[in-house]
Amino acid sequence: MDPIIIFLVISAVILIFATVLFIVTKISKKTASKTKSRTAILSAGLKRLSQNPHDVEALRTVGDVYIQDKDWENAYSIFAHLLERSGTLPPTIQMDIHIKFGLVSLKTNRVDEAKKVFLLARTFDQDNFEVNYNLGYIHYLEKDYDKAIPLLRKAIIINGNSINAKKYLGYSYLKDRKYNEALPYLKSVFELNPEDKETLFNIGQCFFELSINDNAMNVFSRLRLDQTYGPDSCLYLGLLYIKSSQYDKAIEHFEIGLKHEQISVDVQNELRYRYAQCCIKIQDITKALSLLKEIQFVNPSYKDISSLIMRYQELNQNKALKIYLMAGQSEFVALCRKIVSKFYPNARVKIVDIVVLTTHTDVVASIDTDRFTDTAVFRFFRSQGSVGELLLRDFHGRIKELKAGSGVCFSAGTFSDEAIKFSEGRPIEIYDKERLNKILSTIE
Repeated sequence: MDPIIIFLVISAVILIFATVLFIVTKISKKTASKTKSRTAILSAGLKRLSQNPHDVEALRTVGDVYIQDKDWENAYSIFAHLLERSGTLPPTIQMDIHIKFGLVSLKTNRVDEAKKVFLLARTFDQDNFEVNYNLGYIHYLEKDYDKAIPLLRKAIIINGNSINAKKYLGYSYLKDRKYNEALPYLKSVFELNPEDKETLFNIGQCFFELSINDNAMNVFSRLRLDQTYGPDSCLYLGLLYIKSSQYDKAIEHFEIGLKHEQISVDVQNELRYRYAQCCIKIQDITKALSLLKEIQFVNPSYKDISSLIMRYQELNQNKALKIYLMAGQSEFVALCRKIVSKFYPNARVKIVDIVVLTTHTDVVASIDTDRFTDTAVFRFFRSQGSVGELLLRDFHGRIKELKAGSGVCFSAGTFSDEAIKFSEGRPIEIYDKERLNKILSTIE
């Protein structure tokens, strides 16, 4: 390489190094100067207070230094003393003392005191940004969103550049379930600070609640591996996949959520509960029961897990009942045909018609025995609730319409007392879950 070029490169490096060293030295000297100056101001103020503990100017000077140093406890003591003596001071100074006392009260977790002083300060000036913002923030902390929202809106009108005012206004709208109103503020905050994962997560919640599913999925996918927001994001992703009946993908995200080390008990239980629901949908009852029992071990009273465990333990042991309640329509209809075919022993049974409705399934059959020939209507209810009189009246009307000789009504639940009374004296036999199980036990 040309010696001249080498010389120029070395010279440039030396020059850059010298410049950086000069800037660092200058900044260090400036910082040391400021620290020395602040120490001198503090010493002078404390000296004056030792001579006169009620010296207002000295108190303000010392208090301001404590605030700059983030020495919140000492700042609180100073401004609490100042507040007691502020009655005779000019209004602008009184206002300054109230605001600073409110701020240090918040910093030291004395929220009630901060609230009182900011409320008092607002009687002096309703258009002060610090007062409106901090009072709105306090109402947000207290979950009093109806009061927080107008104060934070006022703060933004006064200072439209305040990112915190926009942030907590968006959070307040979200907590108040006003998702459309929350979104613009949350988006504005996130644009200014793309590293703010809490705000990003809240944006995802708004999208979810507004059923803007693609956007919600994009947000929660970005956060699903995050240490803090990962478990909740996986829960939301699972719920989004459940909406579209993609149970395998929902399960995949519930499993990712459960693998997180930092996860609250509530979120963990909800992930397991939703996971169990998906397993039930795909008829993996064994896995569903395992998940439900894990929840029961942690929280025995969680939602309806006790009844679910009882119900699905029975189904896990009774294949025919499992098909009756959970199988797809074609498998269920095949089971109904078997029940009808075996209902009358030694009879020749010919199925004439099958009608599948959302509420029930009807099977019309011709029954031929050595003693009689007749038409029978079989109605199957898959619900585990109670079949009432009106449903049985409708069934009776169907029997008369077809001019059938008899009707048999099956339910995986029970029949109401009125329904039982209605069936008496009419050509209707009713089979509740207990009687249905006896018949199912004879079906292969």
